[in-house]
Amino acid sequence: MSIAAAVPASTVVLLRADDPFEVFLVRRNDSIAFLGGAHVFPGGRVDPADHTDDVDATAENIRAAVARMADVPAEVAIAHHVAAIRELFEEAGVLLARPLTARSVDRLAADRRDLLSGQTTFADIIDREHLQLSVDELAYFAHWVTPEIEIRRFDTRFFIARAPEGQTPIHDAGETTHSEWIEPAAAIERCRSGLISLPPPTWTTLEMLARFESIDAIFDWARRKPIPRVQPRFEKRGGQTLLFYPGDPMYPPVEGFDATETRFVLENRRWIPITPD
Repeated sequence: MSIAAAVPASTVVLLRADDPFEVFLVRRNDSIAFLGGAHVFPGGRVDPADHTDDVDATAENIRAAVARMADVPAEVAIAHHVAAIRELFEEAGVLLARPLTARSVDRLAADRRDLLSGQTTFADIIDREHLQLSVDELAYFAHWVTPEIEIRRFDTRFFIARAPEGQTPIHDAGETTHSEWIEPAAAIERCRSGLISLPPPTWTTLEMLARFESIDAIFDWARRKPIPRVQPRFEKRGGQTLLFYPGDPMYPPVEGFDATETRFVLENRRWIPITPD
């Protein structure tokens, strides 16, 4: 059986500074084949239109952001950043761009509806509103690749962003059916209790974020940490479907990756962390 190519994708962990801070999660529609019913961060594939000349790769703030993704050419790194901003707008209704006026913010809901219905394009919205994408507001911090056993695979770059003032995120009522702000530790506990489903990379990201007390500390960590390519491994063992992270006794470690939970089992369409044998 041939191995499906991993499609480039971007995901955004949106944070807001309540006390304590919270993350924004959306629940994927049950009808979607890939991760249907799971709570995830907004994100999706990199589209051809995300490869754009409208972002100046030589600008100092853009150059610093792109430098973090040194394993790909600058134009590919920029496309991942553009996709992250576009997907955040499509799936959460939040636009990271400047300069946004009160009038342009008021138009965002209608712009989003037109975008989701195919009546306009993301580039047209940005051009009409005379905006520039705030690439520098994204902090790239993780790189996850879907295991080779999966039919649909993604090569996903994870970014952190701070929720902008004056914009209220909400799910799209299509691909996603519910959304909420929640503390990272609370989301993990709800998953342990069987109330929600978290894909392992989402679980691990929440677990990492739960270690911090402020959004500023998270950004400082995200902008300095190593970013290894992490591809979990599947295994069928008896009647169980298991997933292993690097660092598990069954999977050699990857330099720069450290997770508390390294093994998960699939039960009733939910991934549950288990203690290695």
